[in-house]
Amino acid sequence: MRVLLIRLSSIGDIVLTTPVVRALHQQAGAEVHVLVKKSFAPIWQANPYVHQVHTLHREISEIIPQLRALQFDYIADLHKNWRSLHLRLVLRRRGRSFPKLNLQKWLLTQFKWDLLPRRHIVHRYFEAVRPLDVHYDGQGLDWFFPKGHHLSHLSLGIPSKGYAAFAIGAAHATKRLPFGKMERICRLLHSPVVLLGGPAESEDGTQLARLAGDHVYNLCGKTDLHGSAAVMQRADVVLTHDTGMMHIAAALRRPIVSVWGNTIPEFGMYPFYPDDTSVPWQAIQVASLPCRPCSKIGYHRCPKGHFHCMQQLDEVTIASAVEAMQSK
Repeated sequence: MRVLLIRLSSIGDIVLTTPVVRALHQQAGAEVHVLVKKSFAPIWQANPYVHQVHTLHREISEIIPQLRALQFDYIADLHKNWRSLHLRLVLRRRGRSFPKLNLQKWLLTQFKWDLLPRRHIVHRYFEAVRPLDVHYDGQGLDWFFPKGHHLSHLSLGIPSKGYAAFAIGAAHATKRLPFGKMERICRLLHSPVVLLGGPAESEDGTQLARLAGDHVYNLCGKTDLHGSAAVMQRADVVLTHDTGMMHIAAALRRPIVSVWGNTIPEFGMYPFYPDDTSVPWQAIQVASLPCRPCSKIGYHRCPKGHFHCMQQLDEVTIASAVEAMQSK
């Protein structure tokens, strides 16, 4: 059986589909193909359960001839937008999507009517493959490193162990701690701190390392995604916003302290671990703020102008949570 799984973006959303890919391969014996935006293809680079990665550059129409020729038996649409629906209609193959709960999320963000089921998105993803008699196996998320991948902590100038990894980035500003709070947290932490992020976080990483103390090491923009994952793999604890790095850390079974701004764990995208593990994680958030959550994704700036969801967070509380996690 040949199955196409559609999840075009982004990092965390793609990582959260890995249990479905594994189950399709192991339980249904399927030849699994994935369709993803080109920039996110490295996530699938070493996954042994994926037969072929198809990359989208700009328009869906560019990939249709290639996909049509493969005559898929089934399409699992784990993106569920107009583009993925268009592709399914054009390919004319049997398939299914998953309950995205956009209406429930909109009611919660706009009117604070909480009708969301307390169910992680990984379990909702499996609704798309229910007709294939495929189910979640309890084994959590996957992250695989490319063959021969080796990260030398010595060459990067960071400790080989005994450190906290701090993923400082976020795609939306309202998901990210203000710079001053990140600096204060780094100052409060006594053990080494390794800052992780992409090129967009390079300047902030440089400044944080310069201002917060010699125990802070900046790797923002200096490693690729697999390199950042390798750093997290050896970390005692990962401090992160509600981003893709949080889900990679969960796939690596690392303890997590996650900081939440305009989004909430109840959206169903909190750290997801195997059923038989007890990896600790803690959510840090302003729970009683009446304007929160204001978006299922995020904004360039706080729509209210005050940014209380992040400004009211206490740096001492966050740093203490990280150090408590390290001591376990």
